[in-house]
Amino acid sequence: MSSETPDADPPQISAFYRAEDYGTQMSVGYTMRHIVRLMGQEIDRKMEPHGLTNAQWLPLIKLQGGKGSCGVAELARACQLDTGAMTRLLDRVEHKGLCRRERSVSDRRVVNLTLTPEGQQAAAVIPQVLSEMQNAVLAGFSEAEWQQLCHFLDRILQNAEGLQAQAEARTAKGKP
Repeated sequence: MSSETPDADPPQISAFYRAEDYGTQMSVGYTMRHIVRLMGQEIDRKMEPHGLTNAQWLPLIKLQGGKGSCGVAELARACQLDTGAMTRLLDRVEHKGLCRRERSVSDRRVVNLTLTPEGQQAAAVIPQVLSEMQNAVLAGFSEAEWQQLCHFLDRILQNAEGLQAQAEARTAKGKP
């Protein structure tokens, strides 16, 4: 993320798009969504030999990166899923023997998640698969172009997060 201060003026809103000639073929959002969908399909193909789906690798790598256990709500936040969707996903991952849920001894309301040895093995292959796939979709880019793309995507993300924060602030004040 950027090191800009929260007090900085928001960037000037651009007028690249106009309603009268709008088409999805030039939409940044549509293009990014299309790229994510295609990448997800490719990840599914590459994860299949390892017994994983595109949806299942993220909680595994997050659990592995945590180097310990974490709760369902915490993992759901890290994976940008609601807790209901995370619970259903964990049901499938646990059924495959890749993680286990254990009640906290100190607080019975808390369910901690840990990777099983099989889950640790599965998580170990994920970075290689993702690196290969991402490098493949970046074929033909120079390192400078890749860094510039990352910078541009970060700026788009910051703008989107800023819009979200504004909307949440308006909602908190009771304004639509």
